Amino acid sequence: MARAAAKGPAKRKRPPAPVNKSGRRVVSAKIAEPAPGSYSMCKRVGNHVYVSGQIASDNSGKVIGRGDAYKQAQAIFRKIAALMEAAGGTVDDVVKVVMYTTDMRHQPDIWKARRETFSGDFPTSTLICVTALFSPELLVEIEAVGYIDD
Repeated sequence: MARAAAKGPAKRKRPPAPVNKSGRRVVSAKIAEPAPGSYSMCKRVGNHVYVSGQIASDNSGKVIGRGDAYKQAQAIFRKIAALMEAAGGTVDDVVKVVMYTTDMRHQPDIWKARRETFSGDFPTSTLICVTALFSPELLVEIEAVGYIDD
């Protein structure tokens, strides 16, 4: 039996480009920053964007839409959009949202605000009912993950 001739040394695959695993903190002038040393509101790591759980509050910390899950969800999605823009993308670059509510009866209002925010190809979504959020006036909290294809 004849042996096939060797084609030379096997080519090595180039390792993937290094990624700054700590990422860069993303800041939006439209959103108040958390207390120094507590957490990052948003981070971009390579093409990935991670948005911390957002609540419906203005820059002074006052709750927006007290008692109204729809208005709270709208305000939160506006904050997520602003952070995605500050990271160099758009709200359409959001690939996943995790939504928390204190009462599943708020689900239709939260989903209505979600449908108004995203067009066509919706991000993956999870809705979780929790006992409480940061403040008793809060009915909704939403975190997001995005991918910006530069």
